[in-house]
Amino acid sequence: MAQTNPERIQTTACVVGGGPAGMMAGFLLARAGVPVIVLEKHADFFRDFRGDTIHPSTLELMHQLGLLDRFLQLPHQEVREIGAVVGQVYVRIGDLTRLPTVCKFLAFMPQWDFLDFIAREAAAYKTFALRMLADVDELIIESGVVTGVRAATPGGQLEIRAPLVIGADGRHSIIRDKAGFTVDSFGAPMDVLWFRIAREPSDPGQVLGRVDRGKMMILLDRGDYFQCGYLIRKGDFDEIRQRGLQAFRDDIAFLSPFLRDRVDTIADWSQVSLLTVVIDRLRQWYRPGLLCIGDAAHAMSPIGGVGINLAIQDAVATANILWRSLRAGNAPLDLLARVQQRREFPTRVTQGAQVTIQNNVIRQVLGVDRPVSPPFIMRLLDRYRILRGIPARLVGIGVRPEHIRSPDVNQPPPL
Repeated sequence: MAQTNPERIQTTACVVGGGPAGMMAGFLLARAGVPVIVLEKHADFFRDFRGDTIHPSTLELMHQLGLLDRFLQLPHQEVREIGAVVGQVYVRIGDLTRLPTVCKFLAFMPQWDFLDFIAREAAAYKTFALRMLADVDELIIESGVVTGVRAATPGGQLEIRAPLVIGADGRHSIIRDKAGFTVDSFGAPMDVLWFRIAREPSDPGQVLGRVDRGKMMILLDRGDYFQCGYLIRKGDFDEIRQRGLQAFRDDIAFLSPFLRDRVDTIADWSQVSLLTVVIDRLRQWYRPGLLCIGDAAHAMSPIGGVGINLAIQDAVATANILWRSLRAGNAPLDLLARVQQRREFPTRVTQGAQVTIQNNVIRQVLGVDRPVSPPFIMRLLDRYRILRGIPARLVGIGVRPEHIRSPDVNQPPPL
């Protein structure tokens, strides 16, 4: 039940969720002169083991916004080649150096640094507001139209009214649940265990994947440590814990022998985080007064690290399509539909590719205790550099990349 005297705010766009989709949508709408408030339930953006991949397409957006030079001053690592060790053989899978983008590399940066950067840039616009520790728990629906949200805050209940609510609160979205949207789930044969291991200067360079004897792991070079993702068959975490921590350490050392002298630093299961992999998609992303984007509209597999990329592209499309109407104080249903129409095709193609890889590669490898060697397609990519441009483009740019079309009210119009 709503409290008697909640804090009440009237705005034009209320964005629920301060992840990549929500922060970018809030920034771009405010940049276009739309009053917007972003609600984030946590006190800061720090979440260990969030996706850290900044794709060339996102760096291209930073360039279009005039922010690239400042953005790249943040600590990050740059990867120009995607490769994996399969069995005992290193294979090159993707060559990013020929992409038609300003930055021809993947940047690895803690996601909280990326979000802090966007928040600082957004704060330069007087129509932008960010409320932390605002945990949205209710949609306000009147005559079938979403007219706002209610959130719990340390100071009491907050009620925000707006012509448009944007649900960007992730794969466990309260917004899409409260809206009653239908979700289609496509399953996943694996989950991922995330953990950190210290990195030494003598360690090999960035090799994203390691596969052998039914085991798969990715290593992301984060400077002084590796962010590690160990793939397991879905639902096997309890069994792995029953085998014991030493057996888990041995599996890590088997895949990456150079880590053998450091695996003992994983001293407790509390240092290992379980990511339950989900691939799903809303049949309809909108209803009157409400639009879902990012993982709230389509949860992605971690394959390729493309979930962040799609979330940011959703936000750009949202601003491109809606800024004019929102400046006028309304969010027509046909424009909300246009956002889904624009972004559903790349979502379907990307999720289809992820499901294909999961079912035909990962499912076949996990738990099968026999030596492996690179399959024919990997050997082909490794041999012919021109072919490595195909996976590089799919990962680095994606399907139907967006471009900034919304204006900047802080800049004078062109003559």
